[in-house]
Amino acid sequence: LAQAKAAIAQAEAAVRSAKINLDYTKVFAPISGRIGKSSVTEGALVTANQATALATVQNLDKIYVDVSQTSADTMKLRKQLKDNGMTHAQAELTIEGDTEAYGHKGDIQFSDVTVDETTGTVQLRILFPNPQSELLPGLFVKAKVVQSSQAGAITVPQQAVSRNADGSVTVMAVDGKNTVNVRPIQVSQVLGDKWLVTDGLKPGDRVVVAGLQKIAPGAVVNPVEAEQAK
Repeated sequence: LAQAKAAIAQAEAAVRSAKINLDYTKVFAPISGRIGKSSVTEGALVTANQATALATVQNLDKIYVDVSQTSADTMKLRKQLKDNGMTHAQAELTIEGDTEAYGHKGDIQFSDVTVDETTGTVQLRILFPNPQSELLPGLFVKAKVVQSSQAGAITVPQQAVSRNADGSVTVMAVDGKNTVNVRPIQVSQVLGDKWLVTDGLKPGDRVVVAGLQKIAPGAVVNPVEAEQAK
């Protein structure tokens, strides 16, 4: 009887050992996400700690975007955030090949503490939400960091601006009587194809953007909106 009981106990131990070994055949992902292509085929021999991963699981709910920014722009961004009482900045994203910006803005998580000596740039890491899984790891994108905002800013097309030999900047302005006059202005920076005007123009002023070679100060013109002129 004792021998039979020992045999039963031995068989039960063998069953428990078999269940443990069976559990080893299941590999559980440490995170939730989407799995890519498998690196090994069904039936292939695999071992623990092998160099080849069975597959790669990635969480696509949020995507990190790493961009490089000059050290001067990074210091300027930090100063502007401090002056505005902000703790972090946001960024806009454009996927390569698209003309419209990505529908969600990202938050800058951190900037690297080391400047690349060869390029003079600092790497920024931006976290973007990805609810529709539009962003994929390894995708090439363009990120625009919003450094500051200015309410009521005035911009003029670059072709409307003339820079004189003494460094002064002027535009040809049209007054209420459709008379053209030279108007000195001050500009600070280029935004796309336009200059940001800091002084010299006010909302509602009209400037000449086409046909500058055909007019002179004091001439009377028949102004046409730039969109209509196109």
